[in-house]
Amino acid sequence: MAQSLTLSVLMPAYNEEDTIEIVLRKVLSLDVPLKEIVVVDDGSTDRTQQIVEDLAAEDERIRFFSMDRNRGKTAAIARALKEAEGDILIVQDADLEYDPDEISEVIAPIVQGQADVVYGSRFMVRKAARVLYYYHYLANKFLTCLSNLLTNRNMTDIETCYKAFRAGVIKPIELTSSGFGMEVEITAMVCTTKARTYEVPISYYGRTYDEGKKIGTTDGIAALYYIIYYNLVRPLTGAGRNYKKEVDAYLSQADSTTDPAS
Repeated sequence: MAQSLTLSVLMPAYNEEDTIEIVLRKVLSLDVPLKEIVVVDDGSTDRTQQIVEDLAAEDERIRFFSMDRNRGKTAAIARALKEAEGDILIVQDADLEYDPDEISEVIAPIVQGQADVVYGSRFMVRKAARVLYYYHYLANKFLTCLSNLLTNRNMTDIETCYKAFRAGVIKPIELTSSGFGMEVEITAMVCTTKARTYEVPISYYGRTYDEGKKIGTTDGIAALYYIIYYNLVRPLTGAGRNYKKEVDAYLSQADSTTDPAS
C-alpha cells in the first residue's frame, strides 16, 4: 500500500470470545500500513470485551469501544465510522467467516487509484468457500438482483461483509437502518454518488447456526423493506441529498488533486 494511505479496520463484535483474538492477531500481522483496528463490542455477554481489552493493552493500534447494550451490527459500525481515522476503511467481522489475509486484495483497487469503493464478492470467480445453506444463497442472490434493478449496478454480492471505502465516501453517511440493514443501506446510498465501485473475489468460510451464525429469516425480510426505502425514498430526503452532495464534492476534489494535468 502506498505509504501516504493508512488503513482502519472496523470490527463489530457480539459474543465472539472463541474467534476474536485469532482475527485480531491476524489483522495486526498484515503487511499493510495499519493505523488502527476499531473494535466495537455490541453488548457481549461472554468474554469478548475482556479479550479485546487485554490485546489492546499489548498493541495501541487496537481501539476499543463498547455499546451500552446489544443494538445490532449497523449501530456498531456507525460508532466505528465516527471513531475511524484512516484513509481507507474496511469492515472485518470478528468471526472467521472472512479471512483477514485477503484484506490487502480487497483494498488493492483503492490503493492503486482505480476505485473508491470495493466489495469482496463470494460469488465471482469462486475461491475457497464452505458449502452451507442453499436458501441463504438464494435469498442473497434475490436481494442482490433486486438491489441491482434499482441501482442499475451489476453487483454480485451486496450482503458481503468485506466492504472497503475511501474515508471520504463512507464517513459522511448517517446510518439509520438496524440489525444487518447496513449492507443494503450503504450499497443504495453509495450508488447515488459518483464513487467508482469494484468487486474482487474472496474466500468465505461460513458458519452454521450452531457455530454462532446470527443472521436469520427476519433479517432477510427486513432487507426487502430496506432495499425499497434506501433506493427510492432516502435519496430524496435532506440527509440523502446532503450525503450525495458531500461525497461527490469530495470525489471531485480528490480527482483534481491527483490529475497530472491539474
